[in-house]
Amino acid sequence: MVWRVIAFLGVLGIAISVSAAEYLASEQTKSLNLPFSDAVRVGDMLYLSGQLGNIPGTTELVPGGIKGESRQAMENIKAILERNSASMDQIVKCTVMIADIAEWPKFNEVYVTYFPGHKPARSAFAAAGIAFNGRVEVECWAESP
Repeated sequence: MVWRVIAFLGVLGIAISVSAAEYLASEQTKSLNLPFSDAVRVGDMLYLSGQLGNIPGTTELVPGGIKGESRQAMENIKAILERNSASMDQIVKCTVMIADIAEWPKFNEVYVTYFPGHKPARSAFAAAGIAFNGRVEVECWAESP
């Protein structure tokens, strides 16, 4: 299907560039033997896997409930970006999955501290069954030329 779309765009005379994806996983993630990468770079975009409030290198969630997990999830995002020569300022989109939507205000108290300037586009929804019984998972996309 993708190649048909690319061929169609080529017929229309629209210039396109097809980049190879680069799959990025830290040694911590590799040691956990989880079935995903920390992030995938495609062209100028960095797509991060959803991050939980886990202690890096473990599947153990930090204490502190929704606020503790939210802070750790954002720190995990920040660390992945920094390992890949990017920063929080380059995030353009986040998706938030939260176990109990009633905890949304507590999540936002933490989230806004990571975006004092620009505010990325964001989607959010309540989700039952977040991995490792987490309270929140945050996925981000960042522009990283």
